[in-house]
Amino acid sequence: MARAPRPAEADFAEYIRARRDHLVRAAYLLTGDLHQAEDLVQTVLVRVWPRWPKIKEMENVDAYVHRTLISLFSTSVRRRRWREVSADPQQDGTWTTPTAPDQTMAVEARADLRTALGSLAPRQRAVLVLRYYLDLPEAEAADILACSVGTVKSQAAKAVKRLRERQTNNALTDERGTT
Repeated sequence: MARAPRPAEADFAEYIRARRDHLVRAAYLLTGDLHQAEDLVQTVLVRVWPRWPKIKEMENVDAYVHRTLISLFSTSVRRRRWREVSADPQQDGTWTTPTAPDQTMAVEARADLRTALGSLAPRQRAVLVLRYYLDLPEAEAADILACSVGTVKSQAAKAVKRLRERQTNNALTDERGTT
């Protein structure tokens, strides 16, 4: 006989149902890899669960969860720098499924965005995800990243500048017909 879920379990399960996809998409923008994103979100949820009775009473539960997501992402990036990572040429983000031309363009655009985000420093990537994907105000992003609002502004500006430069360079390369 299954027992009835406790109120905290039910609240947590409801939160996961409502926010999991959103968290996975944010994590994917940070990591650039769906499997890593799902692992990251799972780790976040495991970390949040023991504290859930207190967390659910907070004014902004999402801010706490986002802070945990960014913190765990930053930790994983630091750890990855110290390990040797082998590159698998088959995991270059290319798509082999045949698609219609408009779908192909959409897939290419997403792949370009993933590559461009991957070229940014982890902190800049985190700022862009918080500000433009999660649509958080600068003050909340600064709180999550444990930095000043000015740092969020400058990191966002640098990241956007780098993405624009990359886009310009890619356009020039395409015009010349070189790769």
